[in-house]
Amino acid sequence: MNARAPIPVRAVVNESGIEVKPLYTAADVEASGGLALLGEPGEYPFTRGIHRQMYRKQPWTMRQYAGFGNPRETNQRFKYLIANGQTGLNVAFDLPTQIGLDSDDPLAEGEVGRVGMSIDTLRDFEIAFDGIDLDKITVSLTINGAAAILIAMYLAMAEKRGYDIKKLRGTAQNDILKEFIGRGTWIFPVQPSIKLVGDTIEYCAEHAPKYSPVSVCGYHIRESGATPAQEMAYAFCIAKAYADEVIARGLTVDEFAGRLSYNFNIFGNIFEQVTKFRAGRSLWAKIMKEQYHAREPGSMWLRMIAGGGGGGLTFEQPEVNIVRGAYYALISALSGAQTMALCSYDEAYTIPTEYSARLSLRTMQLLIEEMGLTQTVDPLGGSFYVETMTNEMRSKMEEIMGETDAEGGIVKLVSEGIIQSRVSAQAYQMQRNIESGAFPKVGVNCYRNESEDEHPVEFHPYNEEDAGVQIDGLNRIRAERDALQVRTALARLRADAQAGRNVMPALMEAVKAYASVGEMTNELVDVFGRYREPIRF
Repeated sequence: MNARAPIPVRAVVNESGIEVKPLYTAADVEASGGLALLGEPGEYPFTRGIHRQMYRKQPWTMRQYAGFGNPRETNQRFKYLIANGQTGLNVAFDLPTQIGLDSDDPLAEGEVGRVGMSIDTLRDFEIAFDGIDLDKITVSLTINGAAAILIAMYLAMAEKRGYDIKKLRGTAQNDILKEFIGRGTWIFPVQPSIKLVGDTIEYCAEHAPKYSPVSVCGYHIRESGATPAQEMAYAFCIAKAYADEVIARGLTVDEFAGRLSYNFNIFGNIFEQVTKFRAGRSLWAKIMKEQYHAREPGSMWLRMIAGGGGGGLTFEQPEVNIVRGAYYALISALSGAQTMALCSYDEAYTIPTEYSARLSLRTMQLLIEEMGLTQTVDPLGGSFYVETMTNEMRSKMEEIMGETDAEGGIVKLVSEGIIQSRVSAQAYQMQRNIESGAFPKVGVNCYRNESEDEHPVEFHPYNEEDAGVQIDGLNRIRAERDALQVRTALARLRADAQAGRNVMPALMEAVKAYASVGEMTNELVDVFGRYREPIRF
């Protein structure tokens, strides 16, 4: 009788290109590099977390992404979320604001307040944050192309309300290089855009040292088609480009690096996501210590918000997104994120409703109160699989960063459209894999419900009257403000931009005079020009 041939074990390769073995042992950990970069929580290289006691001392900040319509509506949503236990705000801006247009610009028609809050002048910030204690609730601004203007508005608003901006905490995304790779809300060419990021870092280092003027956003690079390893590697290359910009101005690394932060994505394989963050913490610490000679531990910290990636959600069977979101929150907690921003189940369709936003909040709160995720630090540490994969993910990130530097660096590759082309090609291939079933997606290409006719999702209606209200408010500001003061401030802004000076002091003067986003943007465009995306075939 012939012996039965063994059934072959299918090969499994994760999205980052690393083969996953059926079984891991201590020998695999050693072969991958051992535990040399494990360390203790709160100690270099911070693989296990940047704080010694992590969530045992303080749970993660819960910061839901919110903003729509006019500032008054958004203020009401902010207060609703805070009343339901949210501990930080993450502000969404509409498309015209993101690309530096006023609400009455013809190019803004149909988009005012559609996918975020509309901001034209400082008055809108005053309305949006009315009644919100900025000492107790930190605010993150998801803004990039117009970030310098919006940071100036936020700081000016806080000053006007009596806050000492030297003590003010908060964050602006302000990562323009990833906009060229991903979302596309750019305004100026690459080099002037980097210069503006440097202006904000330099200004905040002196005037608002507790404020984080940049949150490097691997999140949108990942959503655009990057692998988890590329998400981290490209983000680190971008952060280095910003660091190089301000160090060239004479700042030391420890004067600003402690306020750099990151925004990363979570969707996909649990273990690949957790290990990319454990690997990323130690790699960033190594970069800051060995390449930039940072001395302060805080300069080496990978401070991050880890959000449940909306790109992982599906139109099909939207209730299943509630389950996906719960796993995203679990990954974020297991990964050691300082802040969690969990997508809501209806985000594949629309701006989240109060109900869906509250459900996401309750998911994060449940992990704290019922599931024991705050009881011990790095609960997956020591797993043969997790430690091996952490080492392999770190090596993969270093490989990608090395290749990027060898080709001329991230700024060159972004300027020439090379990174964009690669990420787009990967996104296309992933979509083909989903359509073919090679990449399983529950409810999409497997376990479909063919009889499903309707999706129980409440759509956020676009209200054209909101745009009218916003434009009326802008016109009132133009009529009430001191026109000469505005012209003087805008002239200073243009002169400082032309002279290559830091434009933040001029922007602060202009926003306090109630100059509009569009007016300030136009002055800078006249000096810097507009970006034109390179076409690659």
